[in-house]
Amino acid sequence: MSADQTELFFQLKPESILDAVEAAIQREEPSLRCTGRALALNSLENRVYDVELDDESHVVTKFYRPGRWTKEQIQEEHDFLFALDDAEIPVVSPYICGEESVFTTKEGIFFTIFPKVKGRLMDELGADRIKTLGRYIGRIHNVGEHFPFRYRRALNARQWAEEPMEYILDSGLMDPLYHARYEQVGRAIVARAAAALESVPTLSLHGDCHLGNTLWQHESPFFLDFDDCMRGPAMQDIWMVVRGRGEEAMRDREILLEGYELFRPFDRRELSLLEPLRALRMMHYSAWIARRWDDPSFPQAFPLFATPRYWSEEIQALQEILALMEEGS
Repeated sequence: MSADQTELFFQLKPESILDAVEAAIQREEPSLRCTGRALALNSLENRVYDVELDDESHVVTKFYRPGRWTKEQIQEEHDFLFALDDAEIPVVSPYICGEESVFTTKEGIFFTIFPKVKGRLMDELGADRIKTLGRYIGRIHNVGEHFPFRYRRALNARQWAEEPMEYILDSGLMDPLYHARYEQVGRAIVARAAAALESVPTLSLHGDCHLGNTLWQHESPFFLDFDDCMRGPAMQDIWMVVRGRGEEAMRDREILLEGYELFRPFDRRELSLLEPLRALRMMHYSAWIARRWDDPSFPQAFPLFATPRYWSEEIQALQEILALMEEGS
């Protein structure tokens, strides 16, 4: 990733977005043009826009942050979506224009174009919808089991906790007073998470399957945003749907798995990965913010990040997770 590319990404303008989208679409439909209307959608990691075309349709275009993914990794994400689409699983696959789905701006920024799908986001789900999600996640995993990733990342303690911890400690964004406590709890989590994940079977999966990445049309979901698709244990997609710890969460996970097991078995021993996976996500998430701190939108979105309060609460939460991991071992 060059500094010039990053600066151009920060400064993407409507006219360059429209020019790039129109050029890509016209590989397939030479007469189709953008109307000039483009609405920025909510996304911190990438730049995403709703673009109107002159046939009165809309597309959603995603410009990928330079340096995060290679073209091969993005293409593999798309190929996974095409395989899921072929299996009649409700995902939003990118358009293919001129036999390509990954396009490049003249500045070297990768982008892709998706159909616009309408639906409702739901913060809470009843039992029927939870079970429906379970069925579809089971089907996604059936495809993922036979779709081995070559370029996408694998979920492991080194890349998702140890490297993030080391980045944060070196970033200058944590008060040195917190270094020792953070490193102590972080290294203990890394050791236990690595041991917990060591012998667990993995497959290709969504990776970020929280409720914000599903849209509902009546009683049917669409799965969105496979930007973080990865190789990992089945439990990664299960716990992201139902994240809690109490009796209600346990009940909802059982409902989810009831739907899941209509299509594939689930080894209940993987439920013990709940806290290790939670810890890895927390540590990876904090490092993600730290790595993006030079993007002006991140300090605005996370005003408490890098403050003593943030790190005190982060360490306390990690200590609670570690205690639960030790209790369950």
